[in-house]
Amino acid sequence: MLNILIVEDDSETAAYTAKGLREEGHRVETAGNGRDGLEIALGGGFDVLVVDRMMPEMDGLTLVREFRAAGGRTPVLFLTALGSVGNRVKGLDAGADDYLVKPFAFAELRARIEALARRRAATPAETDITIGDLEIHRLERKVYRAGKPLPAPLKPKEFRLLEVLAEHAGRVVTRTMLLEEVWDFSFDPGTNVIDAQISRLRAKIDKGFDRPLLHTVRGVGYRLASD
Repeated sequence: MLNILIVEDDSETAAYTAKGLREEGHRVETAGNGRDGLEIALGGGFDVLVVDRMMPEMDGLTLVREFRAAGGRTPVLFLTALGSVGNRVKGLDAGADDYLVKPFAFAELRARIEALARRRAATPAETDITIGDLEIHRLERKVYRAGKPLPAPLKPKEFRLLEVLAEHAGRVVTRTMLLEEVWDFSFDPGTNVIDAQISRLRAKIDKGFDRPLLHTVRGVGYRLASD
């Protein structure tokens, strides 16, 4: 399953594209203008962005330029009626990774999105991860919130737990996934180890801040996100 953001002002195109991708098992969010799309994209958690060129509030080129300037690394696919060679070059120069012209075949759109996601998965892990105002510097093993170091440093297991949640930012991480990736357990031994570590991690990264980042999805797992 991929997390996909569609930024498209044409409601019919957005609905058609989102419906098809959801039927393929992907999670899809939509934005009807460029400014909203940029804000949502900067929140993190997406595997691919699908962006129109001509939109109100902010055009697609500006959206992608500002997204890249802010450090956004998510692959971007332009989906637009502007199909000349010059327009394609402008789109790629702005920071897009691929370009598909309307009208389009849904099968090709799906294939291009999945190819971009595979390409991203094959790249080395990011050394720095930003989620909202939370910064994780993996090489230095340091964490900042709102530009300041956490009041209490993270212990090794807490840091690894945060890493795993951050690698899946915006998505639910199940207890089984955490046991396998943090504690190397292939099953839940019935202990409260995850609950205890989550509680300690939440106290260190969320306490004293108006907007919590670590969310519990009851009966499923946990989610690290800025929304």
